[in-house]
Amino acid sequence: MTRFQTKTTGITQDDFADMVAEEVERALAHYDEAINGPTKVSVGKIAGSIASAVTLLSPKHQRAIDAIHADLPGLASKFVRALAAEAARRSEAGTTGTTTLSAEAETLPAFPPSDDLESMLIEDWAGRVAGSTYLEENLRIARSTLHRWQRRGDVIALRKGGRKHVFPLAQFVDGRPVAGISDVLELIGNPRLTWLWLTRPAAQLDGRIPIDLLRQDRAEEVVEAARVFAPG
Repeated sequence: MTRFQTKTTGITQDDFADMVAEEVERALAHYDEAINGPTKVSVGKIAGSIASAVTLLSPKHQRAIDAIHADLPGLASKFVRALAAEAARRSEAGTTGTTTLSAEAETLPAFPPSDDLESMLIEDWAGRVAGSTYLEENLRIARSTLHRWQRRGDVIALRKGGRKHVFPLAQFVDGRPVAGISDVLELIGNPRLTWLWLTRPAAQLDGRIPIDLLRQDRAEEVVEAARVFAPG
């Protein structure tokens, strides 16, 4: 979870997720005392992660969520049932905590070709991005430092018209790019394809999202998965 601090509240995304998780745990305890403690904690973490992830969405994707407002309760129920089914499957198979591919991971959608990615609007798929001015003013990343990181491949820089580049905010923790970015970028090559892979459930990681694991200091797992995914 990124520690990016919002300009309006000054609350980091980690803190925001924790706040939501605590409120959800309290609500569950008040609603039904029979729900066990570990379940309350797990549900709280899920709710906090989702709420925090929404802040990384582009305005277009936020509006898309608003458009399916009436369907959200049903989608949430399906999501919970899928989680319960997967937990039961792993329990029965004795594989809890392993990297065995789930049915969902095995049927993940194929990635678009690199040429198609180049023609897609960044705002439609990359999450929140910012230019060097924003990063300098809000994350205190000097332009010279950012450009040095870019030259060395330590950050993902996405071209946006002409020679301008923008940088996905989710790759920064405490004003620095998370460890592992450069290794993954070197393996996959294309910055757009690299960022798309980092931000989508990866079959090579049992359906987990690579950038989430990088933010948890699990770069070795992600790099090995990228090695499997990388073309050639």
